[in-house]
Amino acid sequence: MNQAFVVAAVALLSAVTAITPAEAAKPATRPNVIFILADDLGYGDLSCYGQNKLATPNIDRLAAEGMRFTDHYSGNTVCSPSRAVLMTGLHPGHCAIRGNGSEQTTIRLELDDFVLPELFKAAGYTTGAFGKWGLGVTSSEGRGNPLAHGFDEFYGWKSQTIAHTYYPSSVVHNGTELPLEKGTYVHDLIMDRARNFIRRAAEAKTPFFCYVPTAVPHAAMHAPKALHEKWRKKFPQFDTKIGKYGAGPGEVCPDVVNPIAGFAAMMEHLDNEVGAILDLLAELGIDENTLVMFASDNGAHLEGGHDPRFWNSTGGLRGHKRDMHEGGIRSPLLARWPGTIKAGSTSDHLSAFWDVLPTMAELTGQPTPANIDGISFLPTLRGNPDQPQHDYLYWEFHKGPKPFSRAVRRSQWKAYQERGKPLELYDLEADPFEEHDLAGDKPELVGRMEAILVEARRPQGDQHDGPLFCSTLLRFTRRRKDHPVVDVGEGHLHPDRLERQRARCIGHGRQHPAVGLRWGITGGRLPHVPLDAGPVLRD
Repeated sequence: MNQAFVVAAVALLSAVTAITPAEAAKPATRPNVIFILADDLGYGDLSCYGQNKLATPNIDRLAAEGMRFTDHYSGNTVCSPSRAVLMTGLHPGHCAIRGNGSEQTTIRLELDDFVLPELFKAAGYTTGAFGKWGLGVTSSEGRGNPLAHGFDEFYGWKSQTIAHTYYPSSVVHNGTELPLEKGTYVHDLIMDRARNFIRRAAEAKTPFFCYVPTAVPHAAMHAPKALHEKWRKKFPQFDTKIGKYGAGPGEVCPDVVNPIAGFAAMMEHLDNEVGAILDLLAELGIDENTLVMFASDNGAHLEGGHDPRFWNSTGGLRGHKRDMHEGGIRSPLLARWPGTIKAGSTSDHLSAFWDVLPTMAELTGQPTPANIDGISFLPTLRGNPDQPQHDYLYWEFHKGPKPFSRAVRRSQWKAYQERGKPLELYDLEADPFEEHDLAGDKPELVGRMEAILVEARRPQGDQHDGPLFCSTLLRFTRRRKDHPVVDVGEGHLHPDRLERQRARCIGHGRQHPAVGLRWGITGGRLPHVPLDAGPVLRD
């Protein structure tokens, strides 16, 4: 066996086992985290962001009692890729999922992706997700199921397309599909489960991560009847309008009379549910030890009879869901943590969904995974002016195998390009509504933006190159429960992931069953070693 290789391997293993109890210790106080993700809620749909035709007083409390971000962005301009970015901490040029697609084949997380709930699990949290997963069939075995990615509990829709209706024939709890009585408004069941999860964790004195990806106000404008009738009386002029949408497979998606009223009723109902969560935190005495965050997966939609122009859902921003103008990707972000986040504060810190994972890593005292794209904004939440900044933010959205549109935000400058069209350039400080294309006047800046469009992305299919994935797997023969993180070069392999990573790597041909796992060390990284290469480290 190569002597240098053995020496490097021994040194690496010694470094891992030398972790002291103090280094592995968890923070003395581990705040609970509730992350509420609205679906297709526009930048202007909340009254704290300028909505004046309806009020969202409970959601507005998150701003009044916490922080409102003005320059935060979603992970993409449609559902699944945006949620994948939130989970992985990778921007859309590196994340595997870059458009919507089949939940059976293309828009599922990989089993060896290290994702947000797994970070909380490593920190000793109990984890739950309630609502629309959007990253696979939740009743399936394997990688489509949220339980395969670090959640202890899931309750919600079976799939993204079934989440188009609020009256599905079934709901999924921890992988098991449960029938529902006809006419059951599932949103209420989901929110009840989320609050029950919070109550159980608080009573057990266990820190928790509660992820609430509600479907409101997406697609079909379904709302509780009493609220819908209330808003029909306010907007009777739209009673002749019928909102139509579809759900599948084989699900009923009722038409909606007066979808304008339906949207208002959905928003009021969601606002009431957020208020109930805040009341519960006060009742349980955990208000000051709970960070509550609220965001939207992308910009306002045009479906199911919703009229974003009537509601000014984009807050005047150009574009909407499915494009990369500001109206398609600028997201509200509210954060409330009494006693830590200054009440009534506002931040123009430039941030995006891929920043959430490193923020939670710093919050929980966990190592930030290597090779992700996010930057923690915890300093901003705590009022610390020493906040690291992005050089730029990058997005791409796929329709089919290639990018349909791409965008870059760098300081106040925004570049936008659709497939087959020239790059557009906007100064968002002077022109927040992207009305004046300055590409012809700024050739040097255009050149820099074009360079970013090239450097910021990997071709889709090449995203599993980093040290967190199979090509760089280092397997230990025994799980080390006393060390929540095994530090391997630039990556962090959590013990609960080692066996499933190994199984996946065998399936990819990274291991020959007769000789054991092949790996190598080069410059602190662990690159893939082909099967016909040596040396070999036996299990």
